[in-house]
Amino acid sequence: MTRSTGRRVTANLALSLDGRYHGPGGAHDFGAFVPYVTTDVARDHLTRIWEGATTALLGRVNAEGFLGFWPSVAADENADPRDRGYAKWLVDTEKVVFSTTLAEAPWEHSRVVNAPAAEVVADLKATGEGDILVNSSASVIKPLLAADLLDRLYLMVIPEIVGGGQRLFDDGLPGSKWKLTRQETGDLGEIALVYDRVR
Repeated sequence: MTRSTGRRVTANLALSLDGRYHGPGGAHDFGAFVPYVTTDVARDHLTRIWEGATTALLGRVNAEGFLGFWPSVAADENADPRDRGYAKWLVDTEKVVFSTTLAEAPWEHSRVVNAPAAEVVADLKATGEGDILVNSSASVIKPLLAADLLDRLYLMVIPEIVGGGQRLFDDGLPGSKWKLTRQETGDLGEIALVYDRVR
């Protein structure tokens, strides 16, 4: 049995009212989400997500997309301090990128793995300290939900039905109970939620 250091495994994702994490146009269809993820409530929520985390887990698509955006925010002295704080953390922290196609890591402080998420998380939990954050990557969150390895969910629910796109909570997940430990509602109707797994 793998020894555990007690590291918490957390995940964050924005969802529409109909439970989708992107729109019907595919993986890059975030138009409905954009107005809600730059509010004060969303930015404060983002800060809570990364403050205790020392490792970020990313799917390949997110890793490449984030690489094209966040390093410039980290360097932008005029950026919102909360955005810049997150960006600096993301650039500097240990990153594990899940991919079957990448030959080399796309960022500094990152490594590529081609292994089941549950195995990688078990190895990470056996060493180090601080939260292990699955950073907006549903392709990694889903198998960890299926294996019941997530300890905390940070969800941003936007008040729109997008009518198509991928859902986070697929049929067939094992039953689990969660405790709402924080909620905050913004002026646009967006709700930041923090759920902790009850074991």
